[in-house]
Amino acid sequence: MLGRVYKAGKMPVWADFELSPSQAQLLWLVEPGRPVAMNELAGALYCDASNVTGLVDRLEARQLIERRADPSDRRLKMIAVTPAGAVFRAKVIERTAEPPPSFASLSPREQRPLRDLLRRLAPGTQERA
Repeated sequence: MLGRVYKAGKMPVWADFELSPSQAQLLWLVEPGRPVAMNELAGALYCDASNVTGLVDRLEARQLIERRADPSDRRLKMIAVTPAGAVFRAKVIERTAEPPPSFASLSPREQRPLRDLLRRLAPGTQERA
């Protein structure tokens, strides 16, 4: 349920950047300077490789990502963020990290326990807390 709430809250942000939820997820997964194999992206996105091809096509048309041959196996296609894509990606992540406007109605005293509870519920954030 937390995932659905998170996704629903971020959809307006992604729409502002003209990204579908799947495109936003793909862009999140491909870090600048760290190309990812298309088949690995399919696994991470829980979809068929043919779906990844469509996502990559649309992001590549916007010059946010590019396909590259894997140096060790030219049959594999790697997806890399372009320099323009890295700037775009950083803006999307920054906006996505902003708390929903409804949080502003809470006082700092009310926000702290909510933050702590959300950290406990979100996987992988305990180390950063």
